[in-house]
Amino acid sequence: MIQDVCPQLDAAAAAHNRRQAILIVDDDREQVAALALRLERLGFATLRAHEGRTGLQLARERHPDVVLLDLRLPDLDGLAICGELADGPETSHIPIIIVSGCDEPDVVRSARAAGCEYFIGKPYDPNVLLMLIQHAIRHDLDEWLT
Repeated sequence: MIQDVCPQLDAAAAAHNRRQAILIVDDDREQVAALALRLERLGFATLRAHEGRTGLQLARERHPDVVLLDLRLPDLDGLAICGELADGPETSHIPIIIVSGCDEPDVVRSARAAGCEYFIGKPYDPNVLLMLIQHAIRHDLDEWLT
């Protein structure tokens, strides 16, 4: 059988068959609820955090497939959270998409330096965000298999 020859393919198939989980870390409760509902209707499982510390804890405990992270949170800076996730051995593989209304000139460069590969500004096109999520998940799986 294929899984006897290549256990990576078996693990990839198992990951593909489960609902992919997305952690949304944003203090705007209405926006989080609306985004979570949309993603759940598309078949994703969602985790929600309205504070940075809760988001870090959920990422470490639940290992979501993607983290959607706002930069401006009431308790922690989003870039610091991004850095902790990128540096943590149990979370470094999780793709992070910064979803922020921050318009500072170097924000994208700062996000990349903190370990983020993807950035989308608010307000965003939900279809573009979905494409980024799908790309991040596919890219993460491809890296895992190689």
